[in-house]
Amino acid sequence: MSVTLDPDAALVYKAFQDAGRPAYETLTPSEAREYYRQARLVTNPDPPLLKSVEPLAITAPGGTIPARIYRPGTLRQSNGLSPCLVFFHGGGWVIGDLDTHDVVCRKLADEGQLIVISVDYRRAPEHKFPAAVDDAIAATAWVGDHADQLGIDTARLIVGGDSAGGNLAAVVAIAARDGNGPSISGQVLIYPATDFAMTHPSHRELEASILLTHSVIRWFADHYLNDTSDIENWRASPARAKTLAGLPPAYVVTAGADPLRDEGEEYAKRLTDAGVAVTYQTFPGQFHGFFTMGKLLDQANVAARDIGAWLRTLS
Repeated sequence: MSVTLDPDAALVYKAFQDAGRPAYETLTPSEAREYYRQARLVTNPDPPLLKSVEPLAITAPGGTIPARIYRPGTLRQSNGLSPCLVFFHGGGWVIGDLDTHDVVCRKLADEGQLIVISVDYRRAPEHKFPAAVDDAIAATAWVGDHADQLGIDTARLIVGGDSAGGNLAAVVAIAARDGNGPSISGQVLIYPATDFAMTHPSHRELEASILLTHSVIRWFADHYLNDTSDIENWRASPARAKTLAGLPPAYVVTAGADPLRDEGEEYAKRLTDAGVAVTYQTFPGQFHGFFTMGKLLDQANVAARDIGAWLRTLS
């Protein structure tokens, strides 16, 4: 596939190159985390004003999971209860945290007019697969169990995330369908990682290796997975689930310059073929990670508005 960056994306990519941006695979996990955390100051747009943003402590078998709850000024309610998006941040299961995706969660809460709960799951390599999955499933179950206290309507509980977070959201949706968690009414998968085999054509396209390269993905995978046998496990590779039938409606986003493009597109198609209602949106001139860069890339803000509009249709 021929990939041509949008003019603004090309300028951002050039700026990263001119700044001598180090490749994550040349850093230690702690160094990569700090670098990613600092980058948000340059790329994140101004956050919308919300009614409240508060910390949460989620009790789980693996220990307390830090989380953050966002309530927008305009909140859709039915009988005093509101829809909720449980959000899992991206970062290759190694980097990223509540702060790196704070503005994204604020925008989704504002655009979707719903509560957002961001989950700070355990990261690799300190906590390898399936720690992040276990935390994501446990956190979603905890939200369901405490829905009344939080003012959440369990009939309108949605999961979502970007990249590694999209992977976790997809896995949580499958687990919930199979009885491991509350009923899920929707899933937002933003350029999700769905198959650790990494054999889709976009993984081999030089044009797709913009910021997120195939070698960086390998670095993430080496830190996250225990060994190659994990690749076949659907809790690592949701595309390898026996069936995708019976899953909740999905909003799937892909970017043209992204090694994960083809597996995201294929996952959307497989969901559709399995009878799942899918809204698929691709941004051919953007690179992986653009969704968090609304200060520099207006297409990120377009994506947030579109996702927000879709979230409002679920109730």
